[in-house]
Amino acid sequence: MVLVLSLFERRTPGIYHNTAVVLEADGSIAGKYRKMHIPDDPLFYEKFYFTPGDLGFEPVKTSLGTLGVLVCWDQWYPEAARAMALNGAELLIYPTAIGGVPTDPDWEQAQQRQAWQLVQRGHSVANGLPVITVNRTGVEPDPSGHSTGIDFWGHSFATGAQGELLTEFEKAEEGVHVVEIDMEQSEYVRRGWPFLRDRRIDAYDILLKRYGK
Repeated sequence: MVLVLSLFERRTPGIYHNTAVVLEADGSIAGKYRKMHIPDDPLFYEKFYFTPGDLGFEPVKTSLGTLGVLVCWDQWYPEAARAMALNGAELLIYPTAIGGVPTDPDWEQAQQRQAWQLVQRGHSVANGLPVITVNRTGVEPDPSGHSTGIDFWGHSFATGAQGELLTEFEKAEEGVHVVEIDMEQSEYVRRGWPFLRDRRIDAYDILLKRYGK
């Protein structure tokens, strides 16, 4: 098997990365990805700890396919998924630890979680690629006592190349789901929905700016 493992990478004193390492079936390191988008949100103060990644959006080639590995907050950015797809990723993988504030009402937490899943299914559709998202579950209390901690959403899931759900965990479920993914489906899907072919690469300069007019 090929493993995708998240870790706190100490590059040198004072420079740390939120990194995912891919291990090949023989135990060797096939490659790694350093998280590019670093949040600074309530209960997610990662800018205090982590330096933004500097390896770009380069997929990792393995014996099981070319993996577009991204990490957690990266999953909200269509540019990251598209860049991985354009660089040859055959599958997008998101190791994740995301949840809500327990004091938020249930409907608000459900709405946020549904948006989280929806945006990633959109990456699957827009790029014609399967997506695997593995999320933490359970509650982590705030040891300082200044907040109620984080209630992680769980709901790990996998999609096919048209965004169709292949499997989904429950909120508090821990375990393993074995899912068969058709790696040849992308060929069929991209012929029918040729989004990459019809991109107007001559008109996307605005994407290189923080904001437009």
